[in-house]
Amino acid sequence: MTESRTTAGAPSATGPTPQQVRRALARVERGARVDVGEATVLLAATGDDLDRLTAAAAAVRDVGLVAAGRSTGGRGVVTYSPKVFIPVTKLCRDRCHYCTFVESPGALARAGHAMFLSPDEILDIASQGAALGCLEALFTLGDRPEDRWPEARAWLDEQGYDSTLAYVRAMAVRVLEETGLLPHLNPGVMSWEEMNRLKPVSPSMGMMLETTSRRLYETRGEAHFGSPDKDPDVRLRVLEDAGRLSIPFTTGLLVGIGETLAERAETIFALRKVSTQFGAVQEVIVQNFRAKPDTAMRHSDDLGLDEYRASIAVTRLVLGPKARVQAPPNLVDLSECRALLGAGVDDWGGVSPLTPDHVNPERPWPSIERLRSITAECGFDLRARLTVHPEYVRAGEPWLDPRVSAHVAALATDDGLAVPDVRPAGLPWQEPDGGFASVGRTDLHEAVDREGPGGGRTEDRRTDFADVYGDWDQVKDAAAGTSLIDGAPSVLHAEGREALAAAEADPGGLSDEHALTLMTAEGPLLDQVCRLADDLRREAVGDEVTYVVNRNINFTNVCYVGCRFCAFAQRRTDADAFSLSLDEVADRAEEAWELGATEVCMQGGIDPELPATAYFDLVSAVKQRVPDMHVHAFSPMEIVNGTARTGLSVEDFLIKAREAGLGSLPGTAAEILDDDVRWVLTKGKLPARTWIEIVSTAHRIGIPTTSTMMYGHVDNPRHWVGHLRVLSRIQDESLAAGRTGFTEFVPLPFVHTSAPIYLAGVARPGPTMRDNLAVHALARILLHGRIANIQTSWVKLGVDGTRAMLRCGANDLGGTLMEETISRMAGSEHGSAKTVAELVEIGAGIDRPVRERTTTYGSHP
Repeated sequence: MTESRTTAGAPSATGPTPQQVRRALARVERGARVDVGEATVLLAATGDDLDRLTAAAAAVRDVGLVAAGRSTGGRGVVTYSPKVFIPVTKLCRDRCHYCTFVESPGALARAGHAMFLSPDEILDIASQGAALGCLEALFTLGDRPEDRWPEARAWLDEQGYDSTLAYVRAMAVRVLEETGLLPHLNPGVMSWEEMNRLKPVSPSMGMMLETTSRRLYETRGEAHFGSPDKDPDVRLRVLEDAGRLSIPFTTGLLVGIGETLAERAETIFALRKVSTQFGAVQEVIVQNFRAKPDTAMRHSDDLGLDEYRASIAVTRLVLGPKARVQAPPNLVDLSECRALLGAGVDDWGGVSPLTPDHVNPERPWPSIERLRSITAECGFDLRARLTVHPEYVRAGEPWLDPRVSAHVAALATDDGLAVPDVRPAGLPWQEPDGGFASVGRTDLHEAVDREGPGGGRTEDRRTDFADVYGDWDQVKDAAAGTSLIDGAPSVLHAEGREALAAAEADPGGLSDEHALTLMTAEGPLLDQVCRLADDLRREAVGDEVTYVVNRNINFTNVCYVGCRFCAFAQRRTDADAFSLSLDEVADRAEEAWELGATEVCMQGGIDPELPATAYFDLVSAVKQRVPDMHVHAFSPMEIVNGTARTGLSVEDFLIKAREAGLGSLPGTAAEILDDDVRWVLTKGKLPARTWIEIVSTAHRIGIPTTSTMMYGHVDNPRHWVGHLRVLSRIQDESLAAGRTGFTEFVPLPFVHTSAPIYLAGVARPGPTMRDNLAVHALARILLHGRIANIQTSWVKLGVDGTRAMLRCGANDLGGTLMEETISRMAGSEHGSAKTVAELVEIGAGIDRPVRERTTTYGSHP
């Protein structure tokens, strides 16, 4: 099929034939789902064919309105958001060829403007909007201006902000507290970490995808050339990260900037994919290009109305009835809004009675009265909504952070739309009332009393089991598409002998190729690998098997991340949800101390209603009750949650936790340090780079951590080698600086029994015994000279399995635990506590002495 590029300045070619268009139309009218090729054909529809196309799209939209409860008496509800437009800064590091929003520092100075709007200016705009009945404060700004303009960096430094986004966060809090308007943050490309920090101050965020065309990004003279933040892959990553963080997100496509019809269709399908995968795309804007003076594209033609109608209709058909499809009413003549409704639009987006559209200042907003009249003429009622769409308002957590949920609730009706004629008022921005309180069951053994065979849960799954994990078909595609389930090639005898010799000569310096050869070893070669690992263990730490007397305190199982391997997490309203009070945590720590424990390990779910100071309070509660207890607590994911809730940097958060009494961090939440695997396995957890940043920061400020790897699910030996390499690099940096870094490495076999990803048919049923031996042995070999202690998990492997690992490089049994809920709820068959005598017996069974240790591997007094 030949492609047509319909915008000015781009070469034209013969497009789809009328016969191709009509064949695709016939399929649409029968209700068939179109593919990218058919969508490309339909984008070329004109005349009567276009009318048929838009009628089909409108019918799909109408079905969706009925299903959403937005249609009564044959009249659907079309929505808009009454807003103010707050241009925080017009500085940007990008150079888009159609943009008049962005200005240079010189131009701003000549006009008498500062580099950023001041807090007073921002609040003045928001306050005026609130008085006029606006409900949304749209924060729009250029991408990371401080990276391009020294003037932007100087302004931020003078005001005490380390980044533009830190300033945006602070201003969003002030708008919430002083005006009650709901911030909608639109600062361009954001990292996972940045969005996580902004979620507590904003019910929704947004960033236009615009196009997935790499040609427009990479080719000199095209619309996005020279604009680093317009890389389609980067922008798609932002949409995916927003989904992983459960952020209601606005996005869309910009039509007519030089893309081909095929590229336009590909963009629409990319939006459908990310929307289906995570459910976080709350609306898709189909925005038409309008040429502006003084831009590189000033001589390009505006997108024609018919082509615009076709783009809206195809977007609606591809995204389906549940999607909210928006078109800006100020970018066409008001009379043409009828045609947009006829093509499948059900939302007009933000409309302001106060501020202009600063991105398109030459196009004033229509009055609400005129827009309401046009909408009514087309058979629809116009109603105001909030910046976050109704389905997310009604759902609440995890979409809305508790710190903004009260602000949303103050403006929302039961159906999630805006209260008619409501006027917002400021409300405090803080943790929910009540602080740390016991919720639900507090007996951790009761919490797993309905277990299936082997300890795995069966009927008491979290109530949102069907949708919290995303689309399982897409998860399977992701696993298959990246070859996650493929193993490594079989090992030839000569290769094995060469790799083993290299390991014997320089274990810590083994090449990736040789490491993979040994990681996939079987039979006699595996036996030799295990013997080498055992020799290296003896050289590094001797024959003693160590353990620590400790207690696990899982202080809550309320979690909204949606890790696909986890059977522990529950929604707050689920029967098996529990949260311990500070007194209950302290009681357990004191009880453990009286029984001889020297350590408590505290970890919990990612509960959005934890108070901002929760992690500090937990540590303080233990240390106040038992001053000499070592507190080993909080995974890197919990640290991220804490930084988001407090607004502190990672370093400042860890320093404050250390001041509260934190002794060390568990290096859990690592799973596999490869994002292809992580996003299949965990959906919403932190990226690998963030895990690395947190443990590296902890090491830098003197907080030791453990390190872990969960294996045997959708991974393969290549990932295991890669993971160990990452740990090696982190530890090399710590040791070079004279710091402890990692105290131990803990291989964690995947327990499949109740894991959602296994029940969905994606993951393997855990590692084999061969896998366990290879992982423990290669950990000892590759980490030789770096991490002295390799721990084996009796919880997951049992007594016989643990003894086998102690013969192939492991030297530590971990802790007595006293209670271990997470593995038990996942289906582990090996109990949740061991006595000291039972641990001693494990070592005695292989003629090894057993010694109690401290958390950091000192000798117990």
